[in-house]
Amino acid sequence: MPVTLGYEEKKYMMGYAPDYDRSQWLNEKFKLGLDFPNLPYLIDGAHKITQSKAILGCIAYKHNLCGETEGEKIWEDILENQLVDNHVQLARLCYNPDFKKLKPEYLEALPAMLKLYSQFLGKQPWFLGDKITLGLEISAYMKSSCFLPRPVFTKMAVWGNK
Repeated sequence: MPVTLGYEEKKYMMGYAPDYDRSQWLNEKFKLGLDFPNLPYLIDGAHKITQSKAILGCIAYKHNLCGETEGEKIWEDILENQLVDNHVQLARLCYNPDFKKLKPEYLEALPAMLKLYSQFLGKQPWFLGDKITLGLEISAYMKSSCFLPRPVFTKMAVWGNK
């Protein structure tokens, strides 16, 4: 069953090249009481959280969508860190001015990268065995009317910026 989170979404507009004006965010950035001001951020009562992974972790803890046993927590950490590594690889490609030149090599390596996830999943119904984790909630979000498939990255990226 999907978790419903009540929240107010605040979007900050970024200008266009060559300046990519960020003044809308920069005018508020240090007025929110965030320890490490950054986007995205989540203010949940007394908790003011930045960093995507920390925000997802907070939601997972709050709604019991994370590993419970030592083994599940280890698997969850491995999977999270592998996803971060793969996201960084994609970001490096997408922000690189030589995107078109480097794209074929990335795409050639992609099946082997995805095969690791398939092998990790094995014959289990979910990545942590029978336990449904935050990944299912992300899937539900992606099927909702709130989901925005793009942009993946900011306007400064060569790909995924529109």
